[in-house]
Amino acid sequence: MGYRRRDTRPRMALWMLVALGDAILLLAAVGVPVLIALLSVVIVAGSGVAAWRVTRRGALAREETAVPVLSRRRA
Repeated sequence: MGYRRRDTRPRMALWMLVALGDAILLLAAVGVPVLIALLSVVIVAGSGVAAWRVTRRGALAREETAVPVLSRRRA
């Protein structure tokens, strides 16, 4: 019987290689200017998400409250 232990790692690596080959063929077909345009769109979108997360982090953070300092007692 041809039953093999099910392991997703080799299958995932194969699909990643297929996707890489597709990306290389697409780059060869459309050219470098399209790659540069696509890369710039990804960079702008990533910067927007990063800026949004930084501003949200400031809104979610608690404001620091003043804590009274207790004086030491001498023995």
